[in-house]
Order: sequence, then C-alpha cells, then structure tokens
Amino acid sequence: MVSQNQPTQTHVVLIGGGHSHAIALKLWGMNPIEGVRLTLISDSIYTPYSGMLPGHVGGFYSFEETHINLNRLVQLADAQFYQDWAIGLDLEKNQVICAKNSPLSFDYLSIDIGSTPATISVPGAADYAIPAKPVSQFLTAWNTLLQQVKNHPHQPITISIVGGGAGGVELALNIDSHLKKITQQATLHLFHRGKRLLSGHNHWVGHRLETLLQNRNISLHLSENVTQITPSKTLICESGLTVENDYIFWVTQASAASWIKSSGITTDEKGFIRVKDTLQSVSHPHILAAGDVATIQNYPRPKAGVFAVRQGKPLFKNLQNSVLGKPLKSYYPQKLYLSLIGTGDKKAIASWGVFGWESPLLWDWKDYIDRQFMKSLNG
Repeated sequence: MVSQNQPTQTHVVLIGGGHSHAIALKLWGMNPIEGVRLTLISDSIYTPYSGMLPGHVGGFYSFEETHINLNRLVQLADAQFYQDWAIGLDLEKNQVICAKNSPLSFDYLSIDIGSTPATISVPGAADYAIPAKPVSQFLTAWNTLLQQVKNHPHQPITISIVGGGAGGVELALNIDSHLKKITQQATLHLFHRGKRLLSGHNHWVGHRLETLLQNRNISLHLSENVTQITPSKTLICESGLTVENDYIFWVTQASAASWIKSSGITTDEKGFIRVKDTLQSVSHPHILAAGDVATIQNYPRPKAGVFAVRQGKPLFKNLQNSVLGKPLKSYYPQKLYLSLIGTGDKKAIASWGVFGWESPLLWDWKDYIDRQFMKSLNG
C-alpha cells in the first residue's frame, strides 16, 4: 500500500492491452497516484476493438478506426511501455517472465490478455487453421487472402469457418460480403458441432442467421464435429464429410494461455483465472484479472467483449484501492446483455434475452456506439 502523502516506489504492472486495460489506462491518466510506477506489457502498440473487427473484415472500417492506440494511453497515464509478451509468472518473487526482456518485478499485477480459440483437441488445427485470435495474426492472414483474391479474381477459392457462435457467424457473413465485391469465385463453408447456431441466444436469432447464411449461399454444416485438418488444408468431420480448402478460420470456444495455469495461480477447469467479485485472484489477492482471461467465480458469464468493456472502470478503481489500502468494491456483471451482430450488409441483428430483431437502424446505432467508444480512447 502507498500513502498519497508519502510517495514510494510501488509498482503496478498491467499484462495485456485488452479493453479493460485500455479503459483503466485512460482513467489512471485522469486520476494519477503520486509515487506509483505503472507499466504496461503488450506485444503490440495497437490493440483491436472486438466490436468493430467484423466490420473491418467486411470492409466498412479501416485499421486505424478499429484499433486502440496503446502508446497514446500509456503516455496519458505517464506509464512505461514494454513491447513484449508475458510467458510466465514467478509468484514467489512477484515477477513477470517476459519473452524478450528481463523479469519484471511488481507489487500489484493486473492481467487482461484475452483468449484464443481452442484448437488443441483437433489434430492439425493448430498447424493448418488460422485462429481468430490473436487478432494481429488473423488480420495478417486475412490481408494475404484479400490480396490473393484481388490479384486473381477469377481463380476459385474455398474458405471454411469452424465455429457457429456469434463470432464465427459474424465473421462468415462479413468475409462473404467483402469477397463478393471482388470476386464471384469464393465458396464459403461454416461448420458447427451443435444442432443450431448461437445456442446461447434465443431461437429466433439462430434461425434468422441460418436463413441469412443460406440466402448468401454459404454452406452451413450443423451437427458436424471437425476431427482433423490435413497439411493440404482438407477438413475432415466425424461424419465422414471432407472439404478441401485454401483457408480455414478457427472460431471455436475460448481457451486460456497455458502459462496462466502453470504459474500456480488458481484457475477454473479451462485454465482461466478464477477471481472474486472484486476481480482479485482467489489465491493471490494482489493480482487482478479482467476480460476473457478471468472467470468470476460467483458470476460465470460468456467470454464476450461487453464484459471486458464494463469491467474497465471497476478494475481501475480496485487497482487504485489496492495500492491505497482502501476496501475493494464488488463488480456484478449483468445477467442479460444486448448482443448486436453485424450481418455484413450494414444491418445488424439484436439479441437480448428472448427478444431478437433485425434492422439497418441497429447497424447505425451500433456504429455510433462503437465510434464514440473509440473516440473516447483515441481522442
């Protein structure tokens, strides 16, 4: 703890440039604590905003419009920036083990590194499929694909998306929308192991998205369990169905970085950091976590960007309260939350509990909300 009247060298380290940390950096810059050193560790200066990423794939937003400038926020917070990535923790010495730099000591630590799609259980997926996260790697592959199609618009190309949640469906619709502006030779497939799309949403939303995919001539494969991907990018299903591809995008259930669990911090069964309502680790109270990498033990929720955004302010408050020795406040995530799913044609589908509807006005509303959020962080 540090007294505001007697500065010390208390060191607060943030691992990851996720939505919660971006908001916390901005708020810290507006409410600094004298005598506290703040450091951000991120492998990239620009971090993507998940709400606008499908629109970027669809060609509606530029890279700059969809990425948060972490360097600007670091400067605002008078923090240090380590362009690096964490590969482990030494919890006895309170150090972050980095890939490039020497171990970094901390007094308080916050982790917001997101998640990646789970590929480990499917042979060949980790080697021959392109995960939707980390986004920087996904965008590199996407830009390569786009350039290939632009250079050879008459050459047939086959793309498969694995995962029938909101992320996979939205990605498929936006990929289709963008490619149809360039070529008529693209064939898209969407694979989902469930009987219906978006099983966590109401029936109307899933059924409407199935209809949209069919109307766009995107081949939808329900109740298909992908069991292998070969070096030639042939996708093999348990049913015996096989599809040869040029690109495979993997958008399945979220998984956690392996170094989290191996560090000794308490995790849930999937390897995500188990935290209290205060966003503190249940095993190491001087470590906080937010966004996809955290599981609130009393209030488990889906891994969705809406929670990472709403955890930004509580995370900031509890980091500062930890440093100042003040009581931490509980964060209660809402049970129902609004999902706005872009359909690649400047329309959106809204899903909220048992309600669902579709309209261009929803896209306009979503666009306004997303642009205001980015303006608040990028200036």
